[in-house]
Amino acid sequence: MTPFPRSLWLVRHGESAGNVARDAAELGGLHVIEIAGRDIDVPLSPLGERQSRALGRYIASLSPDQRPTAVLTSTYLRARQTAELLIEESGLDRRRLAFVADERLREKEFGSLNRLTKAGITAQFPQEAARRAELGKFYYRPPGGESWCDVILRLRSLLDHVLLRYDGERVLIVAHQVVVLCFRYLLEEFDEERILSIDREKDVANCSLTRFEAGKTPDGRVKLLLETYNLVAPLEDAGEPVTREPDARRDPA
Repeated sequence: MTPFPRSLWLVRHGESAGNVARDAAELGGLHVIEIAGRDIDVPLSPLGERQSRALGRYIASLSPDQRPTAVLTSTYLRARQTAELLIEESGLDRRRLAFVADERLREKEFGSLNRLTKAGITAQFPQEAARRAELGKFYYRPPGGESWCDVILRLRSLLDHVLLRYDGERVLIVAHQVVVLCFRYLLEEFDEERILSIDREKDVANCSLTRFEAGKTPDGRVKLLLETYNLVAPLEDAGEPVTREPDARRDPA
């Protein structure tokens, strides 16, 4: 047994109806992303459902000693649906599988800027656009929302819980784009410049897999080490389109 999980898998939810609406709003030069109801209740798109099932089939193809023994998910509907579909398709035994929805894995809160495109933020909140440009993405907190640092703070608590509760297990977490990146920040001990450079390189793809495995660093420390980042081969092998749209709650580049 390791002193913490043998492996930690991070999965961004499948494409959602919000991703589709955000893309349409940006292409149309609109200020507002048209989505009915709460962001927490935005479901997967039909493509997102297929992506989730494709990832589940990939898990089913693994040997039993490689498959997850615990699944944690954001409380947002699109993440919960992704988790349920991949579990169903993978054939994992729900009677033996730890399955937990945890609010600390929720999407980054955008407060007053929720559902606005970049053009909408500039038009409706020019002072906030200027403040965000001054502070930068990592530290900027929109009115009523969260900065990346705020997300990292709640993930520190979640990570402590995972390390204590799931030692020796293979844990799969289904969450959101910023959450995946903030886990990398924590586990790889990055600074602001390094994590934002990774963010600029490429968006985290829907239903992509980021995998950490327990191992030793060159200086002898035992920790979770990155093995795979943003893997989309399970989707490509299944013939499903790879999508990388930011979430409907826009975090300006």
